[in-house]
Amino acid sequence: MRKRYTALLLFFFSLTFGQVAVNSSKGLKITYLKSSNGKRIENQDPILVFATGKETLLTTENILTHKAPLPYEQTFIDHPANSYTQFSRLSTNDWISTKDSVALAKQQFEITGDTKTILGYPCKKAKTIINSNTIELWFTNAVQEKGAPTVLGQNLGLVLEMNRNNNFVITATKVEKLQKIAPRGMAFNSFKGKNVDLLSYRDLLWKSRFTTIKVFENELINFSGESKSNDSIIRFANGTIVLKKVRFPKIVPGSQVFVDLLEQSNGDAYDRTGSVFVIPTDQKTSFLDGLKNGAKTLPLYDNGNGKQYQGVVRTNDYAPLLELMRFFTPFGIKQYNHIELKDKKWHDAVPYRQDISELQTALSDQEIWVGTFIGNYDKGGHQISLNITIHNEEKQSPKNTFVLPLFNTTNVMEMAEQEYATMFNSEKGLEVSFTLSKDVHNAKLRYITTGHGGWENGDEFVPKKNSVFLDQNEIFAFTPWRQDCGSYRLFNPASGNFNNGLSSSDYSRSNWCPGTVTNPILIDLGNLKAGNHTIRIRIPQGAPEGGSFSSWNVSGILIGE
Repeated sequence: MRKRYTALLLFFFSLTFGQVAVNSSKGLKITYLKSSNGKRIENQDPILVFATGKETLLTTENILTHKAPLPYEQTFIDHPANSYTQFSRLSTNDWISTKDSVALAKQQFEITGDTKTILGYPCKKAKTIINSNTIELWFTNAVQEKGAPTVLGQNLGLVLEMNRNNNFVITATKVEKLQKIAPRGMAFNSFKGKNVDLLSYRDLLWKSRFTTIKVFENELINFSGESKSNDSIIRFANGTIVLKKVRFPKIVPGSQVFVDLLEQSNGDAYDRTGSVFVIPTDQKTSFLDGLKNGAKTLPLYDNGNGKQYQGVVRTNDYAPLLELMRFFTPFGIKQYNHIELKDKKWHDAVPYRQDISELQTALSDQEIWVGTFIGNYDKGGHQISLNITIHNEEKQSPKNTFVLPLFNTTNVMEMAEQEYATMFNSEKGLEVSFTLSKDVHNAKLRYITTGHGGWENGDEFVPKKNSVFLDQNEIFAFTPWRQDCGSYRLFNPASGNFNNGLSSSDYSRSNWCPGTVTNPILIDLGNLKAGNHTIRIRIPQGAPEGGSFSSWNVSGILIGE
């Protein structure tokens, strides 16, 4: 029975890849190294090519010595069939492959009259242009073997050098004659996976190169007393906040971390403030207490203007929300795509993507609450999906190792009676005192600011200077203003059109546009000594008119080394 199973298995592989067990023949082993801008790249994994007249294996030294990190990829070229098979080991037990029988035949080259000698072999130059890149291949026909350090040029002969745009070069450094070589067997004898189509192969390989943490998938953020939590997703403020506890792996210092959010209207037609945030729980009181027990239970900020603001600044035993990304919904994307305008084809969803690498220390190797808020009063509301991706960059130096959330005035509990951020109508504005237990080098304030007040004279449409004070000294000032809002018109089907030929989504705003992310500003603070410090934000907030008022959503996180 076992013999029959083995025979069937070999038959399957022979159908998929051709005959696996092959006789060895003579051939060449070519070693290639890469250079960038005239300098040899340090600590690289040499490319290895094993070539006969009929078969070629493209691999690397680390793969053959079992030192290559996962995922890794190898390529086998069948010259008589004019095809190649790429196969990848994505993880310890996950392999995939794909076969292409048309790409090699489509390659076109201009053979020039240039010649030179590489490693004793006379070479000619072939030239091609791919995706606006000029690529020159130096190849020899002095041997019967065929091969190249990439898929490109496999049929030319033996490629000994590839030059891309005169700034990136792959050059053969050694050619060795082998008495026994079996590229097909080297490629497939250890393969344990499945064959997939080319598009699926590329997608699976690409996704295996980074870690994806799925936080929310097609979750509803709406305003309804019927909004219910479940075992994994908790809802607050009548459904306008969704919250989930997420386990983050240990993040290699210097890695890149991104937030990806996809949003569609499920009924709400308006541009709304959105925020992706983390709830710090390292202090006696957290924002989670306010969500569970009401905004009035959070520490109060009072600057003397007659109002009190819940949970917006750091205290001795409370940390405010750590904001990962501020975003704004467009006017009714998808839900209102039935509104027709000449020459306008509305998008179905708006993607938001932001680099949050400077905050990785607050995420690494922790289980934390991640939430998303969209302020709205619509039962249909909005539908969102949220992922966080981690991309290892081991050769990069850590950008910062210290993260301390200081303030966040975005009233994410707006629909549960958290006060709007109107404290800037006072000269004092927003002030927070904090204590550092040790020195912080190269300190920066990660500052996000957006102005609100959606009528003609409201701060949403009036430029206002933001001034930042450190220990009573003004260290930075700027006027946050976005003038590119018209670029996102196709995200905004329900945006109102005015008599002057503009739509509401075209208008410039105080650091935001309907359908965009608001980028943080990194403000240099220098080296901060251990001890007590104060940061103050001052903005000349406009006065109310009738029932309309202005407010400013600002968040600040101290980062450094």
